[in-house]
Amino acid sequence: MSVLSGKKILLGISAGIAAYKTAHLVRLFIKAGARVQVVMTPASKDFITPLTLSTLSKNPVHSGFYDHDQENAQWNNHVELALWADLMLIAPATANTLSKMANGNCDNLLVATYLSAKCPVYFAPAMDLDMYKHPSTLASFNALHQFGNTMIPAESGELASGLSGEGRMAEPENIVAFLEADLESKLPLKGKKILVTAGPTYEAIDPVRFIGNHSTGKMGFDIAECAAKLGAEVTLISGPSHLTLKNQAVAIIRVVSAEEMYQAAHQYFPDADVAICAAAVADYRPSQVANQKIKKSEAQFTITLEKTKDILASLGEIKKQQYLIGFALETENEIENAKLKIKKKNLDLIVLNSLQDAGAGFGHPTNKVTLIDSEGRIENMELKSKEAVAADIINKIIGYYHA
Repeated sequence: MSVLSGKKILLGISAGIAAYKTAHLVRLFIKAGARVQVVMTPASKDFITPLTLSTLSKNPVHSGFYDHDQENAQWNNHVELALWADLMLIAPATANTLSKMANGNCDNLLVATYLSAKCPVYFAPAMDLDMYKHPSTLASFNALHQFGNTMIPAESGELASGLSGEGRMAEPENIVAFLEADLESKLPLKGKKILVTAGPTYEAIDPVRFIGNHSTGKMGFDIAECAAKLGAEVTLISGPSHLTLKNQAVAIIRVVSAEEMYQAAHQYFPDADVAICAAAVADYRPSQVANQKIKKSEAQFTITLEKTKDILASLGEIKKQQYLIGFALETENEIENAKLKIKKKNLDLIVLNSLQDAGAGFGHPTNKVTLIDSEGRIENMELKSKEAVAADIINKIIGYYHA
């Protein structure tokens, strides 16, 4: 999955011949899963039509502070456009537009939107080779760099003037690749390996029956998705679950029993930086598993159970530098029991679930948790979607590594 997936990209187009390439650029953004809005300078419409870009982006294209051709024209809010964006790209960025950006010459909607942007801003210059090297252009590059903007360098090749040299706007595929590489390098969990367990385990009674629980695995799946989105290399060990992953970069290991999850967790834990044990692992399993389906004969039937291995505690015993997170589902003395589990299992953070809270626990799209760290700090969270809870947990990890 591209790092651009789900991103809101504001594309600014100025009046250069390379504007014709922006149709392909918009298509590439949409293919990567991004949402796109386009702002054009008035003169850029001589090179590519707003209709083309509107059709490809599936959004209206803006080029003035209000639309002159509308009977009841409304103001195009440059502040609203700027705040909407996760990133802004000006491509092509002509010498004229770059100079206006560098000096705050706000005489069109594109520059007004740029000056209002709080998101990362990228620009892809496009001009003739002498213009590209002119001191005034270099001064614009330097000023925009000082502002924290990022230049996507021009490429060498045949120019509109007939000359050949540096100044040609980077090709759309190269612009997309540049953005993806730059965004990935800045992800807060880039380079971190995270292990997540999720879902229930099924402990066989006979070939057709098992002991299990109502866990769907959603909490663990959401944690894995969130961590991967922020740059982590994620391995998800999942018990039986109907859920699938959106992010194909997450490596998923499917298991059934507690013993299989134990073995998989110990296989991947040594190389992990973080382990998040969100699975609802069975505490007990049948001591004997029948080879054939047990017939219904006696009025009463007894199954002898034995303890399963405690995966979380076993990881706590062997952990070295890993940041270890466990989950606790309590019904009484919740905080005290959770704190005891932190010490007993050598955890760095515990996520406390309570069955006392409506909308929390198994089978719900929401959860209400309390986060307790090894220093005894307690953070009570409100009822949220499990995606939002996953983000809260991942933010704790980011805080740990970026403190």
